Amino acid sequence: MSGTAEQGDYAFGLMYSYAHRFWNVNGDSTTLTEIEDDDAIHLMANVWDPETGTVLPDTGLSVEIYQDDSLVSQETIYPMLSQPMGFHYGANFGLSGDGAYTVRLNVGAMTTRRTGSFQDRFSEPTTADIPFEYSEQERNEISFERFDTEAGTNGAVDPREMEMMPDSRAPSESTLPGRVIGTGMSNDAQFVVTVIESPPAGIDGDGQYIAVSSRTRYNQMVIPAMGIEGTLLRGDETVYDGEFTRTLDPELNYHYGAVVDSVESGDELTLQVTTQPQTARHEGYETAFGGLMGGMNDVTLAVE
Repeated sequence: MSGTAEQGDYAFGLMYSYAHRFWNVNGDSTTLTEIEDDDAIHLMANVWDPETGTVLPDTGLSVEIYQDDSLVSQETIYPMLSQPMGFHYGANFGLSGDGAYTVRLNVGAMTTRRTGSFQDRFSEPTTADIPFEYSEQERNEISFERFDTEAGTNGAVDPREMEMMPDSRAPSESTLPGRVIGTGMSNDAQFVVTVIESPPAGIDGDGQYIAVSSRTRYNQMVIPAMGIEGTLLRGDETVYDGEFTRTLDPELNYHYGAVVDSVESGDELTLQVTTQPQTARHEGYETAFGGLMGGMNDVTLAVE
């Protein structure tokens, strides 16, 4: 952990580790990013709401690294998913050796639909500077553990507890607002679906609101940046057929939502992932959520 900062509506946290290989996702394409010879560290950043502790995907984040007044490195870093950290931003960077640096984090306005007390927040770009002390020796002393005998088996390493910042865990099923009507799995992405009697403040339309909370199978970390469509059937009648919009809400957290006339017992809801999560993946997640395996299966729920 290097440090934290608050600026405007945002709080920031900065960490580093060994340089990592990871897989970038662009549409349906997944490509491996190898470690380059001059990569000194894997720099990671989190962005969250300091009032609620809600981690903020979809902000867009760029990084400038300075030593004294000299720019050492500059680039947009990737939204990422890892087993121990969940959602964060990260990339490999080269440095100019041991010493003191300043990392400037530039966050853009959120493009995600926001509801409730989030409606008028996260709409302005912001910059925060965090001092960063680098030592190659200290980097080499960061502990790690190999799981060679467990490679290729189902499971995930435990989440890493970060005292200075929140993690990106989705709300538990028992704490989600509304009535949970079912859960389903699509390529290790778990969908927990809840129905609320009326849409959250900031969403137009009359009727009930279906919210799909997507999270990793084992550690329950939010999975953002997907395209999801859904069809709600009542016998031979199509009650709803269309997009579930990416939305950030103080109580529902990051989810995918749609307003429908009503949800009744006996209805059937089918969710289709039209775009896999547009996030890079650390080792262990390269075959999940689409990734190298490609595609995510439909999820169908019968409403009781």
